[in-house]
Amino acid sequence: MSWKKTLVISVLILAAGAAVTGIIFSTEPTAKKTGATKETAMLVDVTTVQRGDFRPTIQVMGTVRPSQDITLSPRVGGQIIDRSPSFTPGGYVDKGDTLLQIDPADYRNLLEQRESELRQAKADLNIEQGRQQVARQEYKLIGDTLPAPNEALVLRKPQLESARSKVESARAAVEQARLQLQRTTIEAPFDAHILSRNANIGSQVAPGDDLGRLVGLEHYWVEATVPLSHLPWLSFPDQSNERGSEVRIRNRTAWEEGKYRTGYLYKLVGTLEDETRMAKVLISVPDPHAYHADNSDKPILMIGAFVEAHLQADKLNNVVRLNRDYIRQDETVWVMKEGKLQVREVDTAFRDARYAYIRTGLKDNEQVVTTNLATVTDGAPLRLQEEGNAASTDSVSNASN
Repeated sequence: MSWKKTLVISVLILAAGAAVTGIIFSTEPTAKKTGATKETAMLVDVTTVQRGDFRPTIQVMGTVRPSQDITLSPRVGGQIIDRSPSFTPGGYVDKGDTLLQIDPADYRNLLEQRESELRQAKADLNIEQGRQQVARQEYKLIGDTLPAPNEALVLRKPQLESARSKVESARAAVEQARLQLQRTTIEAPFDAHILSRNANIGSQVAPGDDLGRLVGLEHYWVEATVPLSHLPWLSFPDQSNERGSEVRIRNRTAWEEGKYRTGYLYKLVGTLEDETRMAKVLISVPDPHAYHADNSDKPILMIGAFVEAHLQADKLNNVVRLNRDYIRQDETVWVMKEGKLQVREVDTAFRDARYAYIRTGLKDNEQVVTTNLATVTDGAPLRLQEEGNAASTDSVSNASN
């Protein structure tokens, strides 16, 4: 085959290939803009918001502490001769109940001795008063006037004052002996729960010995820490007979679901917690052991327990309460308005563990987008689940026709 013939065949093949390529590109389908725009409307869920008055709840953790905690000690020494059955670890006693009895024999004898000394001092005083009366009569018979110091000596005034002083001293000794006798009976200083006992019948005790540990039953404290930013929203009592913000105490590890105790903010402790730098507060919980009949169905607070405290903050007026998960970056929320996305800046007054309370940026009945979107553009088209279902139904109907 000559080279001319080969060249002609190659040119024909190239021409045929170009013709086929042109035909393929000329018959390619084109995308319609309206259909693409309709399909890109993002499917979202929304929640409708309302303005109102709300009380936020501040959730913190705390530790149960006794508000009254003492080590029981005797004020006199001696041998224990009697003990109350209630004075045992875990027992309950009322104020004034006898816990221990120290042998009173020695103190009773001492009291009798002091009373005898008082009677003797009173007799000596009566004798001296009689002598003074005789001296006064004799002084009148003399009919002379002496200087005041000499007159006092003649009338035995120093002896009279000494006798009176001995009577007062003897009376004080009697009172002291009576007090010591009374102190041989050791009583509960308040309604108490017994945590420990270190003495028994036959024990020899001395003043200041550790007889046991008692904690008061009237109140327990929950010692908790609160962020400094939350303190302005909490109310503390100005006087001891007032109550602060209400608090619900829960122990999820020990109590049944739904069980709680009610307490009240008691004091703001003037120090910050070392590690977290948060403010320390005391929460007062009345009748922590459910000792009284009206609290018998409530759970018991245990000293040292780690509990949840839900503090009721002051009321916020005319705000929108929104789940805090729906607050987006840079304090914004996503609002669906006329089928389009609006990115709104909001002013948040307060946040608790669950909600954000918004002052400005949202109005009544506006729809906040709750769906997380990968691409956020102001003005992007949105559609709801119901609209998506309706669109799918129309497409199926049109296809069947």
